[in-house]
Amino acid sequence: MGSDNASPYGSVIYDEHIVHVLPFYREFHEQIMDLVRVMKPGAADWLDTGCGTGTLAARVLEQRDDVRFTLADPSEKMLNEAKRKLEGRGVRFELLASHELPLTSEFDVVTAVQSHHYYRPEEREEAVRRCCRALRDGGVFITFENVRMSSEGSDAAAMKRWMDFLRGQGNPEEEIRLQTDRRGVETHPITAEEHLELLRRCGFRSADILWASYLQAGFWAVR
Repeated sequence: MGSDNASPYGSVIYDEHIVHVLPFYREFHEQIMDLVRVMKPGAADWLDTGCGTGTLAARVLEQRDDVRFTLADPSEKMLNEAKRKLEGRGVRFELLASHELPLTSEFDVVTAVQSHHYYRPEEREEAVRRCCRALRDGGVFITFENVRMSSEGSDAAAMKRWMDFLRGQGNPEEEIRLQTDRRGVETHPITAEEHLELLRRCGFRSADILWASYLQAGFWAVR
């Protein structure tokens, strides 16, 4: 299956397919928007790194007109889809990956949704440090990622649940094998405990779990 980004799905079909691969994918955005509503209720500068096709920003801008978005992604084709989706909304676009972010103390909110699990450990740490650096003091970083369970047995059970979900969504067995074979090879999930340790190590003064289900979890940290 060809792709123009790190996921198996090309930019044009990404939105259509991701909801059949990640359980509760739309809930990720709901949780993010609700937390930002509480943490940053007024005008906010928001960076979405690994933005993909810009779906999160589009959903936020349907509800709020006081958010100034910057979207960053290393895939030019993904970014082009985001530009098409958000034309005329005053959004700034950057062709950059998280570990390349040059921005310092510029944002109230930074989000990274299903993008940092492509990094190996040392690369992931640099990406998270850059996200922390991009925030103003008191700014919030929110990330959703694939995770690994804390033991081999629990990880196997979680994998079985995910495979059952994929079958229930009508994915063919070849597609299911493609997804499961990527884990640990193309994607590098870490445990929830490792996520929290990483956030603290990268300079955040607090780090907590926001939401979790199946093999995905959301975390939030305050600079």
